[in-house]
Amino acid sequence: MSNLDELVRQAEVKSAVPAGAPDPANDLVDDIPLYAARREVYPQSVRGFFRNIKWAVLALTLGIYYLLPFVRWDRGPDAPSQAVLIDFPSRRFYFFFIELWPQEIYYLTGLLILAAIGLFLMNALAGRVWCGYLCPQTVWTDLFFAIERLVEGDRREHMKRDSQKWTVETYARKGLKHFLWLMVAWWTGGAWVLYFSDAPTLVKDLATGQAPFVAYLWIGILTVSTYTLAGYMREQVCLYMCPWPRIQAALTDEYALNVTYRYDRGEPRCSVKKAEQLRAANQPAGDCVDCLQCVHVCPTGVDIRGGANLGCIQCGLCIDACDRVMEKLGRPVGLIAYDTDLNIQARREGKPMMFKLIRWRTSLYAAIIAIAGGIMIYTLATRDSEGISVIHDRNPMYVRLSDGAVRNAYTIRIVNKQLKSREFILGVDGIPSTLIDYVGLPPRADGRQLVTVGPDQTKEVRVMVTDYGATPPAASTTVLFSLIDIDSGAVAQMRDHFFGP
Repeated sequence: MSNLDELVRQAEVKSAVPAGAPDPANDLVDDIPLYAARREVYPQSVRGFFRNIKWAVLALTLGIYYLLPFVRWDRGPDAPSQAVLIDFPSRRFYFFFIELWPQEIYYLTGLLILAAIGLFLMNALAGRVWCGYLCPQTVWTDLFFAIERLVEGDRREHMKRDSQKWTVETYARKGLKHFLWLMVAWWTGGAWVLYFSDAPTLVKDLATGQAPFVAYLWIGILTVSTYTLAGYMREQVCLYMCPWPRIQAALTDEYALNVTYRYDRGEPRCSVKKAEQLRAANQPAGDCVDCLQCVHVCPTGVDIRGGANLGCIQCGLCIDACDRVMEKLGRPVGLIAYDTDLNIQARREGKPMMFKLIRWRTSLYAAIIAIAGGIMIYTLATRDSEGISVIHDRNPMYVRLSDGAVRNAYTIRIVNKQLKSREFILGVDGIPSTLIDYVGLPPRADGRQLVTVGPDQTKEVRVMVTDYGATPPAASTTVLFSLIDIDSGAVAQMRDHFFGP
């Protein structure tokens, strides 16, 4: 008996107690748990359109995750050849032909914005479609379910074996299942660390025990977390740990398509024989035969016929199960389908159904995605391959020399984002009557300096700027630092200040 049924029973008991008499329901209040005890969910296998979509998504996403680190991309000599690589020692992120530096972290911010708005758009169109098909918890749990059915059989066979006394065969099947689960979890953790180092080299180092300790540590952490979340917690992650089911309830509207039991057609529920008798007597009879197939195939154990539910990830498996039953009974499919409550009410009133996928909410989300994505693509395509940054010495801000001249010191950092060595001309302008000393580099009469920067590297140049003007310099004078590429003529500039007394 569920908690709701127990509360209803207590209410009925309490209403039957005469005034002033002891209330027997009070003795039962302490026996009701705050949360219902977890029951084991044995999802039944099913075939159909949405099940095929889930298989395709599972194969595609896991294939990309496990195999992408081994994809090669030629970037030239002295550059990593892994297509997707997060190179912490060199502070670079490589994604095929794209290379991002630490100061370009705003691209990650843009991707997070696109991901969030994309999630909102999916919710506005088809409810929790992310949860049902693309969420990592769903994908890995689906894989673990497939392994479980392969080893222990489908729902009935699995339940029967668990309810009986365990035999040697039972222990063998359980052991094989958990071994396969651990192998999947282990390779999940192993694939993750391959994104942070050259994959073939790291695989060899891991196999020979020469890999860094942090690699083994993260493989262990992700192995345990994957094995626990996908093998044991399963639907509990969706029900209690994940915040998205609660957030999406505030973002949805009446036009969003959700997996819906069309109660206008399914109620009242009755058996096939009973339905024939009722219809022969011109009495209402629904198409739902209460076979519970929609419940048996649900990975979270939800009865979709009860309406919107926090545990429903809207994977569509109940649609496939119900459609197969309707086909066998010779009735129209679609008793459970992606639909809206507005359409159910319209059918009951004899009005035409209405689907509004394009509305202000979805248009706004699509516009934000297009604008943010366009800005990111434009800035990525037009970004400079060279850069200059200037750091003024803070202590002291300036130095008064014995001859009365004022000197300021700067640290210039030159960035070369190309995968070849480049020569730049570094110049300082803005103050007349100055002497510019490029520390450690040969002086030039024109006050400019030739600087060579290696491929995909940065170089620091120490610069001393001394003002020998006849009059004392102002408290602050703007100074322009310019960087010119000899080959292409590309110019990068940055302004700073020359401080005086």
